[in-house]
Amino acid sequence: MEQDRQCIIRPKQQPHQIWYIYLRQNLCYYIGNYTDNFSALIPGIKECEQAVHSRNNYRLTPAQFIAVSFLLVITLGTLLLMLPCATAGSGSAPLLDALFTATSATCVTGLVVHDTATYWSMFGHLVIMILMQTGGMGVMTIAISFVMLSGRKIGLKQRWAMQEALSAPQVGGIIHITRFIVTAAIIIEATGAALLALRFCPQYGLLRGLWYAVFHSVAAFCNSGFDLMGINSPFSSLTGYSGDLLVNLTVTLLVLLGGIGFLVWHDLYTNRRNLHYCMLQTKLIVCTISAVIALTFLYYMLYEFNQPQWAHLSLQEKLLAAFFQSASSRTSGFCTLDYTNMSEGGLLLTIAAMMIGGAPGSTAGGFKVTTMAVLLLSMVAVFRHQENANCFGRRIGHDVLRSASAIFMLYMLLFWLGGFLICSIEDIPMLTAMFESASAVGTVGLSLGITPELSSLSRLIIIMQMYFGRVGGLTMIYAMTIKYTNTHWKYPEERVFVG
Repeated sequence: MEQDRQCIIRPKQQPHQIWYIYLRQNLCYYIGNYTDNFSALIPGIKECEQAVHSRNNYRLTPAQFIAVSFLLVITLGTLLLMLPCATAGSGSAPLLDALFTATSATCVTGLVVHDTATYWSMFGHLVIMILMQTGGMGVMTIAISFVMLSGRKIGLKQRWAMQEALSAPQVGGIIHITRFIVTAAIIIEATGAALLALRFCPQYGLLRGLWYAVFHSVAAFCNSGFDLMGINSPFSSLTGYSGDLLVNLTVTLLVLLGGIGFLVWHDLYTNRRNLHYCMLQTKLIVCTISAVIALTFLYYMLYEFNQPQWAHLSLQEKLLAAFFQSASSRTSGFCTLDYTNMSEGGLLLTIAAMMIGGAPGSTAGGFKVTTMAVLLLSMVAVFRHQENANCFGRRIGHDVLRSASAIFMLYMLLFWLGGFLICSIEDIPMLTAMFESASAVGTVGLSLGITPELSSLSRLIIIMQMYFGRVGGLTMIYAMTIKYTNTHWKYPEERVFVG
């Protein structure tokens, strides 16, 4: 084994290893299946090859590192929530309940099997908040922040992982962007907590009011749906504040800031004097999110709130509720209305909004607004008989369209499959099952009240959906598939008619 290490670390001392590297990198394409015969001609090649493969097998790609890091955080959170001190009552939480809650918190979803305020203790609430912060900001962002505070040097591999986690266009300047993100997040969450404290401190007392303000500020910014309002009514979320202007606007702005993406902040701040120079991605994200919120708001005001079940709401409450639900239902599990009273059209619109989600590299889930924008622009290009999709004077490449199509189909497949399985297992209406499935895949956290009654198998399905939705479509694809090298040949092309 020591000779193998020397073979890798000090290749200059053994000439045959230089030949081995040359053959492997330049001649293997032509050697084909006869590599073993060439290996037999030069002593030491077999041993060096085994050592190289053994060493490479333990290298994780940035996508695999992100996927594994989320699993480790979920595992640690599960163990902490299973401690007796994590629950308010006697005994400890069952394994599946702790795993479900830890996954929901780390994946910033908000689906729960127990009321958060009454079932978990202060220690449990603290664990959930830390998991939300870690999952919302990203495991890599939190880890790099501690490394920067310690003064240690950050290697190229960690920078690549940060680029993957933030969906950054390049590795250069990634540490500067990370520092800006962490600083901005602290300022935004602190400001949100201060505003919410103005309402919660008079209502719950100074200490509890401050704690509630911090908890809900972190939950809103991370686009999670965890709340501590169960002390008033179990699983009530923010329905007690449907007419409260301060709470509605503060939580909505926190959700929007967390859902537009960290790179969008940095781009808007950098080009604040001339927004014309912002990246195409920034322009697409801002325009698409604004359009989705505007269309959803109009639906609520023109149709949904004219239904008889909402007749008790005043005009101010309708305006606040329409704005809150249109902004929050895409990414966050907070709600100021009971969704069980929503019409079927409203539920379908909410499902669509949850699947769309927020921006890449943000605290939001879904298949992302940029994916929808690219698909719509490509559809327009087809109708106009254009070769490429164009927007804001820029051309969108075919590789981006391929990735968008793959992500969209992957999320839709997971959404429909999960909804179908839950509907079959639990024997509940399809719309209810699809709503729960979309909330899990989109890491939103809204529910029609069926989550606590789900069987163990359905809970496991929800857990897998939440994990996949948070890690991200492209990241999971790259983490689970083998990267094939490009070949110098192509299959013959043949036309296939579609549509």
